[in-house]
Amino acid sequence: MGIYLKRINFINDEFINVSSRIVYTLALPLLLFFTIIKTPLSEVSNLPLILYGLLATLCSYLVLEWWAKRYEPKADRGVFVQGAFRGNLGFIGLAYCVNAYGEQGLIAASLYIGLVTTLYNVLGIVTLNRSMGKDLSLLMICNNIIRNPLIIGILAAFAFSGFGIPVPEFAATTGGYLANLTIPLALLCTGGALNFQELKTNPKKTYSASIAKLVIVPVLITLGGYLYGFRGMDLGILFLMSASPTATVSFIMVKGIGGNYKLAANIIAMTALGALFSVSFGILILRSLDLM
Repeated sequence: MGIYLKRINFINDEFINVSSRIVYTLALPLLLFFTIIKTPLSEVSNLPLILYGLLATLCSYLVLEWWAKRYEPKADRGVFVQGAFRGNLGFIGLAYCVNAYGEQGLIAASLYIGLVTTLYNVLGIVTLNRSMGKDLSLLMICNNIIRNPLIIGILAAFAFSGFGIPVPEFAATTGGYLANLTIPLALLCTGGALNFQELKTNPKKTYSASIAKLVIVPVLITLGGYLYGFRGMDLGILFLMSASPTATVSFIMVKGIGGNYKLAANIIAMTALGALFSVSFGILILRSLDLM
């Protein structure tokens, strides 16, 4: 629908930019906040799943850095690496989990999204700065973590839940309205932001990063999770999160640092299109084996 509405000019780039900011800075943090405060912390904090997700993300990043150093031009290494490991967890990944597991999927994915997205931000800054030959700023990285809206929402939820602070009814009602915007508005923005015409440039780099994002990374992470002992919803969340297409925020980061933003846009568009097939095929396999 997002693709169609953009094509008929019902929505435009300004709408997409503003709506994306609303989702990322307001609606999604509120969704995580209200999900956590109404759920016992023992149900939210699936520590083994979260730790595995963080470790698997870091390992994926290191392998992709090694690969990019050997086979990609230096200026494009950061764009390639970020496009190949950084999934769209808050928008697409969360929608996958909600559709697959309902409210339980939302609960299980909440803290996972916040912490893994924070790691995405740190690693994204590191790889882009390295490939562009710019000095890393520790203050910049720390500031990025502290000001991350998802982390703010999660920490606030833990504070309210831990200290038993009640949320006023009017605030809960208003916050609930905004939180409910998250998934439909995020999906509209994601579809409207796609530009398949850009796929005509740098096709080889686009295809290699997309194959890594949609096939290699999710297969390895899911297989590792299976060998570790994850089953059912936990294994399903690992697959759905790792198989989600490249995050659209990667384009903003690349453009802001002066990198190859056309390649970043290509990877986003290709993975968004390819995920329709790769995720469906992965779900079919896992469910036929009764693993998710």
